[in-house]
Amino acid sequence: MTFIKTTEQDSKYNHLEKMSVSDLLSNINNEDKTVPLAVGESLQQIAALTEQIVEKLKNGGRLFYIGAGTSGRLGVVDASECPPTFGVSYELVIGIIAGGEIAIRKAVEFAEDSKTQGWLDLQAHQVSDKDVVIGIAASGTTPYVISALEKCNEHNIITGCIACNKNSPLATVSQFPIEVVVGSEFITGSSRMKAGTAQKLVLNMISTATMIRLGKVKGNKMVDMQLSNEKLVERGQKMLAIELNINQNEAAQLLKKYGNVRNSIKNYKK
Repeated sequence: MTFIKTTEQDSKYNHLEKMSVSDLLSNINNEDKTVPLAVGESLQQIAALTEQIVEKLKNGGRLFYIGAGTSGRLGVVDASECPPTFGVSYELVIGIIAGGEIAIRKAVEFAEDSKTQGWLDLQAHQVSDKDVVIGIAASGTTPYVISALEKCNEHNIITGCIACNKNSPLATVSQFPIEVVVGSEFITGSSRMKAGTAQKLVLNMISTATMIRLGKVKGNKMVDMQLSNEKLVERGQKMLAIELNINQNEAAQLLKKYGNVRNSIKNYKK
């Protein structure tokens, strides 16, 4: 198969420095509009991987994201949002980035080029064949990610990926590849833009659909969310008031007594 890096192809726009702010924003927005359409073309791939994740997590497994740079940061963000949103353990969905936690805020030179560190970083979490590992790389060529998935395959660990080029080396080593081809970037090669947006959308879809299938949502409400600030406490009270047809004061007392929305509904006696 021929591998063409569309993420590195020349931008459709030129002389960007001569554009007005209005024109810059309009053109970026026009490019961004194409991203959800590209994601839509990959729904079957996303579904196939998500089904595997749901099955593994139902049986005590975990979900790992592993990436470098923007891709790694997006994985870390999605993983870190699962506990407060769905009330799950911080050990259920784990984001790993090349270069470690410092790389979340500051680029670590050449971290993505290692062909051994990715697997070592996974081993630090005792990754096993109960788990699923998703490699995230816009280009689909990041050695840190590819080598980690190769090792996972050797150890019978289910692997998937999110890449933005077709037939990439990363997709080749993934059992369940997701390929969202967004084309050239507004700034040539700047994959933090459309490619990053596509990856974020796919991550949202995977984690949200998985948590719903695991029973972490009731109706359309986040009944297991952590009540970590006043806004969320108030949201929880409103959920209870509507669900149980009670007043706000009674809802507040229930929430205080039982700790979260689900437990309050479960233990409520009219």
